[in-house]
Amino acid sequence: METDRSADAGRHRRGAGAVRGWVVITSIHAPTEGVQGFACREECDVLVVGDRKTPPDWCCHNVTFLPVAAQSRLSFRVGRYLPYNHYCRKMLGYLYAMSLGAEMMIDADDDNIPRKSWGFPAFAGEYPTLPGGLGFVNVYELYTEQHIWPRGYPLRLAAQSGTAPRSRIRVEQAVVGVWQGLADETPDVDAVYRLTNDQPCSFRDAGHHVLGRGTLSPFNSQNTAFRKETFCLLYLPAFVTFRFTDILRGLVAQPVMWQSGYHLGFTNATVVQKRNTHDYMQDFESEIPMYLQTERVVELVSGAVSAGSDLAGNLFNAYGVLHRADLVTGREMRCLEAWLLDCSDLV
Repeated sequence: METDRSADAGRHRRGAGAVRGWVVITSIHAPTEGVQGFACREECDVLVVGDRKTPPDWCCHNVTFLPVAAQSRLSFRVGRYLPYNHYCRKMLGYLYAMSLGAEMMIDADDDNIPRKSWGFPAFAGEYPTLPGGLGFVNVYELYTEQHIWPRGYPLRLAAQSGTAPRSRIRVEQAVVGVWQGLADETPDVDAVYRLTNDQPCSFRDAGHHVLGRGTLSPFNSQNTAFRKETFCLLYLPAFVTFRFTDILRGLVAQPVMWQSGYHLGFTNATVVQKRNTHDYMQDFESEIPMYLQTERVVELVSGAVSAGSDLAGNLFNAYGVLHRADLVTGREMRCLEAWLLDCSDLV
């Protein structure tokens, strides 16, 4: 395989017994400041998944590179379904890292620059927790007074404040399935915010917060950590619009996690995002299904999960109900089935 370093070299970077975390990035650019920043971290391995637009001579010290030619030689079933020039090819990177023993999967983008403080809390412990049953909350309110909301947050709620009431937060024992770290400077917001405001944001350090069952927030694929038990939830829908892909993943994942006793957690901004160039009107067009379907997705998925199924089974059931509602295609279901079979071979 064409890589800058071998799997054995990656294993040598940490002492025995350390949690094996992999940072997985997809990029069409030459090695960025963000990629180089992650490559300098001793506590993780870094994998960059290439695409047809990625420079053919891509190389960065301490980074495993998975070019298109190498991807075509992998035996993962899902590879037969994934389109090129699409963010979903990142899933081949997840599976490759799983095959090398990953115990934690960390999503990042090539324009995320890690701070010295970068890292994630333990997946189990006592954390300030918002009560369950609140529906959608704007978690950004806990970290800034600025009027700003995460991409995927229902637009009908965007003008409201106080949706994440600090007065109701209690320290509780929690098992976190996914940690979402924030990003300073140009955080992940939707095109409506970019087109009408577009003010940069620096979040204050407000610690860690966990969302109770029935309380949810969009989460994305930047500065995001999955525990090993939730790896199947890394599935990135391959046949929805680009700006809906990771948001749909997160909307589906939360009711599925609740059924298995896992929760979504948020933590401080430990990366700075130097955002790659975007056309905001193109972003807006790509986000239209997200604006229209966010709340319906959660309602449908919440009704589809059951205590009698495990994470993988409930994930399949969740997309099944979305398929019957014409929110995803039959191709999506076939791709998901292949992904779940690959995951079952590796985890």
